[in-house]
Amino acid sequence: MSKRKEVSPELITRQREIAGEIQAIHAAKTTPPLALVDTYGCQQNEADSETIRGYLRDMGYAFTQSEAEADLIIINTCAVRENAENRVWGNVGALTHTKKAKPEQIIVLCGCMAQQESVAKKVETSFRHVDLVFGPHALWRLPELLQKFMTEQGRIVEISDPDGVIAENLPSLRTEGPSAWLTIMYGCNNFCSFCIVPHVRGRERSRTPEHILADVRRLVADGVKDITLLGQNVNSYGHDLDGNADFAWLLQQINAVPGDFRIRFMTSHPKDASERLFETMVACEKVAKHLHLPVQAGNSRVLAEMNRGYTKAQYLALIAAARKHMPNIVLTSDIIVGFPGETEAEFEDTLDVLEQVRFDALFTFIFSPRTGTPAADLPDPVTRAEKQRWFDRMLSLQNQISTDRHKAYIGTTERILIDGKTDDARYPLKARTDGGRLVRLAGDESLIGEFVDVEITDASTWSLTAQLPL
Repeated sequence: MSKRKEVSPELITRQREIAGEIQAIHAAKTTPPLALVDTYGCQQNEADSETIRGYLRDMGYAFTQSEAEADLIIINTCAVRENAENRVWGNVGALTHTKKAKPEQIIVLCGCMAQQESVAKKVETSFRHVDLVFGPHALWRLPELLQKFMTEQGRIVEISDPDGVIAENLPSLRTEGPSAWLTIMYGCNNFCSFCIVPHVRGRERSRTPEHILADVRRLVADGVKDITLLGQNVNSYGHDLDGNADFAWLLQQINAVPGDFRIRFMTSHPKDASERLFETMVACEKVAKHLHLPVQAGNSRVLAEMNRGYTKAQYLALIAAARKHMPNIVLTSDIIVGFPGETEAEFEDTLDVLEQVRFDALFTFIFSPRTGTPAADLPDPVTRAEKQRWFDRMLSLQNQISTDRHKAYIGTTERILIDGKTDDARYPLKARTDGGRLVRLAGDESLIGEFVDVEITDASTWSLTAQLPL
């Protein structure tokens, strides 16, 4: 068990004081400076960007979506796949033009990419217009780092403390709406052979139940109706805490908070999922009957190479147990196609898992090597074109399964949360079922934020169509 490192309240207070000092400088100006926060990657990065925006608000910044107008640009990066990194490098490179037109513009690179030493060195040598680089573990120090740059006018790179810390009572500015992210833990101890996350997010650190429950009560008081609990592996919540707190227990505590709201969570790791979790999901009426359980591959040899900690048979047994407790549970998953050394026969095992489980939806990827992970050094004889062929076969199968499962909703009544608007004049509202299925419907935008019972009238591979009661 790694030793938890918690940031003291006094240090957090000091960051707030620094934010106030920066705000006082900005308040003397005729107009507030403008900030742009550009976020890549997972829900955890989205939650981190809410903290960044909260700090920026406290420092007196207003917000813009224009890179040319921005006085401060913060790029919150993802390191999970090569495509995301390439997009970041392309966009960072393009900022040379805005910096040239506006030399006083401050450009910041943060997030998972920034925690890698190779990235920090690349920025220092090839992207001289980037002023400040810091990893996820230094996020709580944003006011201090920004003030240091503004006063010392020297480039700053902060990627120390590889194991990470717990920092509570940070500000947050989330996007308006009835849904919210809530981080319950940070980091990962699993070290899947393809994954860079433990190397950039550090070891598992669980937030205390007291802080999590306080955040839940605050969100519910603010009118939030859909709370997604976040962690790289929520099923291992509490392993680093004293006492008997585990994830199932935490769900019970959150479920007991008064209010009409829905609880979601992601991501669950199959090696730590259990019948206790499934029993708790059944017993807690606010917990959505939706399980995102990444399988990653369907062949046991490949799973062992991935260091996933379970076999194909064990995964299928978990799915059977979940469905025993919740026959109508919505199941989604992640799959990587073309892991180094995977054969077509082994890939066929993945298709067999799809046929047996019949997931409602999948998040699918072709293997992307990450420097610093064991999988990046494995022999990989299968061509990209062949992997693409496998990938297309899998998508074709899953699209048909998703279509079939969605069509089974037609004629049923579903309780949905209307959570926003669309650009489709026929169906101007969007919503989610308890199982997270996207629903399109016509209605007045005053319904946003409300739970309503609707009849499902049509379905496609990607969404359901509903009609409000007459």
